[in-house]
Amino acid sequence: MTPRSLFRGLAVAEAITWALLLTGMFLKYVTETTELGVQVFGMVHGVVFIAYCLVTLLVAIDQRWSLGRLVIGLVAAVPPFATLLFEWYADRRGLLGDEWLSRHDSPTAPQRAACWLLRHHRLTAGLFVVAVAGLTGAALLAGPPA
Repeated sequence: MTPRSLFRGLAVAEAITWALLLTGMFLKYVTETTELGVQVFGMVHGVVFIAYCLVTLLVAIDQRWSLGRLVIGLVAAVPPFATLLFEWYADRRGLLGDEWLSRHDSPTAPQRAACWLLRHHRLTAGLFVVAVAGLTGAALLAGPPA
């Protein structure tokens, strides 16, 4: 899996879950037929939102994005479908490579950590699931967005 394909997959998934959540909101607030769409797709969107943010952080570190581009990539998860625009922007600017850049002798600690995570991909997948679950749990404890 390349940085480009991983990031693109999460950007598209985040946009799809936005569409599902907006559909659920339409059914709840406009047609007043059911709340099920918001209940189900709200949770799905929240999980994918967190996954997108974690992948954005990993890709930004590995591909050596500036702090400003990282922030824009993270903020793109908030408005509906903006992850697609940011993915298009990042790909056109060469910010999404076909190879992982982090090495064990990379100059910064975050890049070396990214290298370790990429070398231990099975463990990383497990840590990713635990991180997404933990952050989702924390979000549920905090309550719905106001």
